[in-house]
Amino acid sequence: MPALCKDCLTTFETGRRCPACRSPRVLSHPELFDLSIAHMDCDAFYASVEKRDNPDLADKPVIIGGGKRGVVSTACYVARIRGVKSAMPMFQALKLCPEAVVIKPRGSHYAAVSKQIRALMDELSPAIEPLSLDEAFIDMTGTEKLHGQPPAVMLAGLVKRMDEELGLTGSIGLSHNKFLAKVASDLDKPRGFSVIGKAETADFLRDKPVRMIWGVGPAMQASLEKAGIRTFTDLLRWDRQDLHARFGGMGDRLWHLARGQDRRRVSSHEPMKSISNETTFFEDTADPDILDGHLWRLSEKVSDRAKAKDMAGRVVTVKLKRANHSALSRRVSLPDTTQSADRIYRTARDLFDLVAREGPFRLIGVGISDLGPATGSDLSGDLLDPGAAQRRRAEQATDAIRARYGDGAILKGRSIR
Repeated sequence: MPALCKDCLTTFETGRRCPACRSPRVLSHPELFDLSIAHMDCDAFYASVEKRDNPDLADKPVIIGGGKRGVVSTACYVARIRGVKSAMPMFQALKLCPEAVVIKPRGSHYAAVSKQIRALMDELSPAIEPLSLDEAFIDMTGTEKLHGQPPAVMLAGLVKRMDEELGLTGSIGLSHNKFLAKVASDLDKPRGFSVIGKAETADFLRDKPVRMIWGVGPAMQASLEKAGIRTFTDLLRWDRQDLHARFGGMGDRLWHLARGQDRRRVSSHEPMKSISNETTFFEDTADPDILDGHLWRLSEKVSDRAKAKDMAGRVVTVKLKRANHSALSRRVSLPDTTQSADRIYRTARDLFDLVAREGPFRLIGVGISDLGPATGSDLSGDLLDPGAAQRRRAEQATDAIRARYGDGAILKGRSIR
């Protein structure tokens, strides 16, 4: 059976240790050198960057997130062992792990590190489809002739270089389509490399929970459970037309995924249609201070991503889910494009005020769409808001300070609510 040493990249026949370096970090699979669709996911990315930049944090539980009334953005694996999870309210996380070091997110810094990782991926293949700052699909089809090595070897080399050159770790999922590659990347974190071959697809999926499908959140999971669908085996019992009739387009997708089928291509040319961020609460809330704090933090994250990509959006959207899982969204088109955190927040706050009484809410999100180049954005003066230009200048000065001294160097009061 083909085997690969993840430490020295030697290929050989099956063995418990590498014959070259004697490392036990060996990967074996019958289709190891035949598969070419991969998903790379950094391990606790934000927290790992902070630990790399400050070695004193190496063995400490680290949580990236807001103040006591904020939520967890990322938790390192030490904190995760204590039960801390992403999107968990900060007060709850600190009850589980009171000794945790809490760090405010440094969005622009994480974006810069993400670009370094992307540069390494670009050396492997022209077909890279980023999903966020810390994960991407990679299509390695046809690259063996270019590199002289199977995709699996080059992918193991990618995470090895990330570790050696950038001080960060990642996990690889390798399969025959995007769905299974993403599933595989989460099977053995951190520093994992998992393979799901064509021959084993049906057996692998059979008793797995449908919640492992990307896009099946709590609301969709509840709907599926009402229909008696908890596992892929349950899905296989349904006729395709019946699934479509009950769940619409998602039902058709579920029918294919139940059989391990995913025809989506890895596309590096897919134009970005929107930039958004959202958070789900562990407890429904209608508290205006808590919700306002989230609106600001989400707007700031959207702004950071837009600035990192040198893009701006004309449409601002607020997304909400109520306690009964019903969804609300409000959007407005601006006279010109924006990437300003202040402008995104103020627009989002006006939209939220239209529906604030319909809470409590379990999820809130902010986004911009109708994207274009940042050149020429935020130029139109607001006759109804004479302070807008002054706030833009203050935000530009803030960005300069954060770029030089880190995102925690200067904060707005509302960001710690």
